[in-house]
Amino acid sequence: MLFGRSVFQSILTRLDAEEPEDKPEPKAPSYRIAGLGAGFVVDTQGADPADDAASRDLLAGFDLAPEAEPPPPPAPPVMPAHLTRLSEAEVAEDLALTPSDSAGDLTERRRRFARLNHPDLVHPDFRTQATRRMMLANMLIDRALRFPSG
Repeated sequence: MLFGRSVFQSILTRLDAEEPEDKPEPKAPSYRIAGLGAGFVVDTQGADPADDAASRDLLAGFDLAPEAEPPPPPAPPVMPAHLTRLSEAEVAEDLALTPSDSAGDLTERRRRFARLNHPDLVHPDFRTQATRRMMLANMLIDRALRFPSG
């Protein structure tokens, strides 16, 4: 503190005293960046965009013609026939389980069945049916693994 002032306040006071009295007038806004050879913004007031070569080049890649008709809506998905077989007997028939199936055979059948019926691999409208089929198939295969006959 110098004479009741902080160092910062003293520096500000000194800078104010050293500032010249004749301040330069603020410059008019410019569209150029100091130090570069060309401006990035062009005054386009009153200009016709159709006469501007840059606008033509920019718009050349776009098709500005209105569309004749909107495209038709997509056809609704068709449920595969195997997803309509939802009973335990039908799923067991699709799995074709036999009493002589080994654990490896059952695991392979589960994988093949899941490739066709897994809920993540079918259309969202048919996920309920696919989930039911996978639940039944897993139950039947787990039962066969737990209680092997033979």
